[in-house]
Amino acid sequence: MKITLSQQNKIPVKSGGVGLFIEDINYGIDGGLYAEMLENRNFEAKNVHGEWDKYIVEDDGGYGWEVYPAGADALLKVKTDRPLFPENPHYMRLTAQQAGAGMKNKAYDGIYLSAKTEYKISFYARSYHYKGRVTVGVYKDGAPLLEKKVKIKADGNWHKYAFRVKSKAEAERADFCIVMQKAGVLHLDCFSMMPEKAVLGVFRRDLVTLMKELKPGFLRFPGGCVVEGNNLANRYLWKYSIGQRERRKHNWNRWAVHGTNEENGFRSPYAHYGQTLGIGYFEYFRLAEYLGAKPLPVVSLGIACQYMSTECVPLEDAELETYIQEALDVVEFANGGVNTLWGRVRAEMGHPEPFHLEYLGLGNEQWETETTKTQKGNEFYKRFELFEKRVHERYPEIKIIGTVGPTVDTPSHKSAWAWTRENLKRNPDFVYCSDEHFYVSPEWLYKNVGVYDRYPREALVYAGEYAAHVPGTGCALFNSPHANVWEGALAEAAFMTGMERNADVVVMKSYAPLFARLGYTQWSPNLIWFDGKSAYGTASYYVQKLYSLYTGDFALQAEADGKDVYVSATERDGFTYVKVVNASDTETETEVEGDYDFGSLTRIILLAGGLSDYNTLEEPEKIVPTDVAPVGARTLTLAPRSFCVLVFKK
Repeated sequence: MKITLSQQNKIPVKSGGVGLFIEDINYGIDGGLYAEMLENRNFEAKNVHGEWDKYIVEDDGGYGWEVYPAGADALLKVKTDRPLFPENPHYMRLTAQQAGAGMKNKAYDGIYLSAKTEYKISFYARSYHYKGRVTVGVYKDGAPLLEKKVKIKADGNWHKYAFRVKSKAEAERADFCIVMQKAGVLHLDCFSMMPEKAVLGVFRRDLVTLMKELKPGFLRFPGGCVVEGNNLANRYLWKYSIGQRERRKHNWNRWAVHGTNEENGFRSPYAHYGQTLGIGYFEYFRLAEYLGAKPLPVVSLGIACQYMSTECVPLEDAELETYIQEALDVVEFANGGVNTLWGRVRAEMGHPEPFHLEYLGLGNEQWETETTKTQKGNEFYKRFELFEKRVHERYPEIKIIGTVGPTVDTPSHKSAWAWTRENLKRNPDFVYCSDEHFYVSPEWLYKNVGVYDRYPREALVYAGEYAAHVPGTGCALFNSPHANVWEGALAEAAFMTGMERNADVVVMKSYAPLFARLGYTQWSPNLIWFDGKSAYGTASYYVQKLYSLYTGDFALQAEADGKDVYVSATERDGFTYVKVVNASDTETETEVEGDYDFGSLTRIILLAGGLSDYNTLEEPEKIVPTDVAPVGARTLTLAPRSFCVLVFKK
């Protein structure tokens, strides 16, 4: 078989085209990237259930807390009178009727402690009469692994108590507890336990390390469907996500009701899934800065998630101005000087310099709906045009990311592209690129490797959410790490050769979803899986990483004459990177040739496995890139069912 390269008609490749998309799904933020180890730390949990347009939200502030030790004579009652903060008014009244009674936190699957590691612990307490001490710590089978005795002030006011303490040993599924020294009553709120080694004091280090090693060019946040909300009241309100963490208003998570149906009583296993907003817009911007990625915030257009609701703000309703202002204020928060309202807020949070925002996503994956006898259409096209006009009137330099809906090759998808292209004819700055999503079978990906060959060149693409869903592996279902089989990742690698060959059209791309906590997952497959102790990248993660790390400045013409072989190539500074997918089940002897001198093969980076293989916590490196020594200057043997990067140097 031959692979042929040509410099004729080579095209520029936008730097940083491979990025990351963060959404708070699968407990990816609370319980995941947010390094906070406690669950329902401020007693604001909601129990949410229901179906389309009928969601019931019930306060359940005691969720995740119980009397400790089991059987102790103590009472727990959630209260709201004279709260610590009005934004989150619930707190716990702990009544110990005997010495040594207290309460413990569920902490997802329990606390994981690293040995001899320092942790930051804090809480607020109010006492009217109790003058004793409390013991706060982590215990395993009753034995202390770390603890601190704290003297409580009895003046009827709220006080914050904060300290650092080092763990004695490693432990899993341990208990975080607070125990009273003697009988009495305490009011408690806003507990926190964070590892001292958290990145920027906020982010879980092993997850951020996996993100950083991918070297993403951009970071899209905070969603996804959570931007839209199951209803408009449930949408992501970015202004609630900044300022003092304890005062960020709790929101229930749109994914708390994913998968509800009559058989399960319209209650999912994750009915208490919420957003504490401990990671908010300020932290997302800082994370992008830390990763060296360009931030890409996404804002609501006044349409709730169309899969879950019919709710939207009518175009003529004055309330829509609130949504437009939220979009404008995001830009000011990111880029405004300290003499502006939101720029000053950013500075007061510790970042006087602007975040240099370039991109702004308007809406997630909305589509135009028609007016019926019972329901008015959402007028998405007119709505988007209004938002675009208002943003560009104020900030003409901002590159707006549009959307063409949640599907591909459907009537709504085709209509959205036609509308986008018509607007681009009138205004070349209407959108920088448009976000399209596809969760499809491996067969679809192989069949459509060349789909972008046929896209008109005047409108650019952001492949914002995509993944191979392999039939029979639990895709789009709860808790299915085996959905990340090599069969899917290999098809993704093949499809991405088509993206890379068409770098003049596909300028941005990000796999989705990014994170999934084992045992807390609403959607599979995912790029990174984790539990309370550790994390690992999937085969799809390593496909993304190889594309991110080994992409040059120009895309070359590249062709392979073998069956089930897919290829793309880029070059930079004397290096040529050839990506080759051999989707067949046979070895293939291969020669690489070209119409120019691209040098000799110096490195082969191989990713391969059985089609049903996948990484796990027990075998996190079952499918990872390995280096293979070249045996010829321009010849090699392609392994069956493999993806490799060939590095040539002049």
